[in-house]
Amino acid sequence: MSEKVLSPYPPLPPIAKWLPVVALAWFVPGGGHFLLKKTYRGAILCGCTVIMFLLGLTMRGYMFEPTTGDLLTTIIYVGGFIANVSNGVLYIIARMFGYSQPDIAGHTVDYGTKFLVAAGLFNILAVVDAFEIAAGRKD
Repeated sequence: MSEKVLSPYPPLPPIAKWLPVVALAWFVPGGGHFLLKKTYRGAILCGCTVIMFLLGLTMRGYMFEPTTGDLLTTIIYVGGFIANVSNGVLYIIARMFGYSQPDIAGHTVDYGTKFLVAAGLFNILAVVDAFEIAAGRKD
């Protein structure tokens, strides 16, 4: 006997409706919201992400490379790399211009690294928010 489980969310719309929004939201922080005509929200998300990323660069934060080894090293370096790549065009431009700082000890560098990662994680939240708006799950 099978029971039908009711989902609290409506079914997803066609992928062509939300995929461009999600792709633009990743590539340009706040871009998905601009595409959805959520200008103020997009401006706030873009501004916060760009400011955090630029603060991380000015503090000479380390950009993670996907390094493997023991479990903790793999989690930290691969997770940090995913967070850095989540900055989209900001990450691409920084790498294009040759930004590469060594992973050294120091308070300022450590804070810079945290700002770079936090900017990427914040952009992931912005991508999820843009997806939920495009999918009709949120206003």
